[in-house]
Order: sequence, then structure tokens, then C-alpha cells
Amino acid sequence: MAALGWLTPRRRSATARSVLAGEASAEAARKTTQEVSEREPEFPVPGDERAAAFFDLDNTVMQGAALFHFGRGLYKRKFFDTRELARFAWQQAWFRLAGVEDPEHMQEARDSALSIVQGHRVSELQSIGEEIYDEYMAERIWPGTRALAQAHLDAGQRVWLVTAAPVEIATVIARRLGLTGALGTVAESVDGVYTGKLVGEPLHGPAKAEAVRALALAEGLDLSRCAAYSDSHNDIPMLSLVGHPYAINPDSKLRKHARRMDWRLRDYRTGRKAAKVGIPAAAGVGAVAGGTAAAIALHRKRR
Repeated sequence: MAALGWLTPRRRSATARSVLAGEASAEAARKTTQEVSEREPEFPVPGDERAAAFFDLDNTVMQGAALFHFGRGLYKRKFFDTRELARFAWQQAWFRLAGVEDPEHMQEARDSALSIVQGHRVSELQSIGEEIYDEYMAERIWPGTRALAQAHLDAGQRVWLVTAAPVEIATVIARRLGLTGALGTVAESVDGVYTGKLVGEPLHGPAKAEAVRALALAEGLDLSRCAAYSDSHNDIPMLSLVGHPYAINPDSKLRKHARRMDWRLRDYRTGRKAAKVGIPAAAGVGAVAGGTAAAIALHRKRR
């Protein structure tokens, strides 16, 4: 009995300590969960129909410039000669190495593309765009950015590409990636044939922001709940529109601006994640009102 009396207090004491440990652990877990929840609200928010995501294309979703890859595909189909191809190759090399858009190069590329497609049918270029995507673009999609877009889709949100690339090419890429659609530069066509002119101006810089603003109004979106993603400082106007701006593979100017504004950054070029990694909790849309108006005008012409 003496031995029993000696064991009982120890058994009770151990039980008390176990209870205390369990309660402390549960409280710590609850507190930690609460802190994490306060620090990182769920984003994208599932079922938020007034939220959407807008992605720049070149060097954000895809390595390099879509317009240059499109040029390679047209050269393969004998739309232009070797001299033009060399120029496309040089511009693409610059873009890949510098990681930024050169305004002069982009203007030359647009002018070349317009002259090349002049007289061709819109349907022909759309069909060729499907082939060029498979040949040159599919393998250049950044997996990390693709995952970000998919997260928005999985949350039931709409996702648009917003790019200065031709809207026909942008639409092909958006469809292949399972996105909602694309806003891009509109080339004029009459009776389904390209005239060699633009409708309005390229969807670039401030034009993207205007397009996003117009689309958000038309779709009933709340920009403060939207997200926007881009690599270029040229897209700061678009990124500044939304509640959740992201700098993806940013150029030096955008990186500095993003850090100053406490925006999220991700860099997939080296596998390195810059400060503030993770899908943020905010909104951003990028497209140009001018581009939207141009698309409407073009649609009317085609009718």
C-alpha cells in the first residue's frame, strides 16, 4: 500500500503537467493561426466576383516579346525576307538580355508587323497565330506566373492578359492558357483584311491603365479588390490602379518603385524570390480604354 501511495501522487502530477502542456500548445497554435490570418489574408478570395486579375504578357507571363516570336513564325511562312528576320532577332536579343523594352525597337517592330500583315485576312493571321504559339511560345511561359494566374481562376475570378502585342495573338495565348481573354493592340481591318494601320494607338503604358479602368467599369469590378502583374516600369500606371499590384521579373525602375511602395515582388528568372513573396491580397487590372474603344470601333468596321 505504501508503494501505491507513492505512485499515485506522481501519476496525478504527470497528468496535471500533461493537461497544462496540452492547453499551452493549443493556445499557442490558436494564437499563431490568428497571427498568420491577420498577417496574410486569404488571396485570391474565393467567390469574389468583383475581383479580377490582369497580367502583362512580355517577360511577365512569357519569356521575351510575343511580337518578336510572331515575327519568327511569319518569316518561316515567307511573309518577309532575311533582312527583316535579322532585325527581329536583334530586337528580341536586346529584350532578353536587357530585360526592358526599348521604345525605338518596339516602334520598329510594330511598324514592320503592320506592313507585313497589310493585305492579309484577319482569319489567316488568327489561324497562323495558333501554329506560332505551339512553335515558339508555349515553352516560354513562366511556370510561376502561370501558377499565379491559375490561383485566380481557381478562386472563380476572371483573368485577362493586357499587352501591346496584337490582340489576335494575345487572344490565342489567353485561350491556350485557359484565361478569360485579352486586351491588346488593334490593327485596322476592312472587310476582314488588314489595312496596315492601327486603330488608335498601341496598348502601352498609360493606355493599359485606361483600358483596365474601362473594362472594370463595364464588368462591374472593384479595382481595389483586383490584382495586376507586370515586369515593366511602363506599367506603373496600370499597377497603381489596383489594390494588389505585383512586380514580376521587374526591371530596375519597377523594382525600386515596388520596394518604395511596398508592392509584392517575384522573380522567376533566377528562381530567386524578391522581398514580399507570395500571392498578395489585392486587386489590379491593366488594359487601355483607348484599346477598348479601338476594339469596339474595329468590330463595327468588320460588321
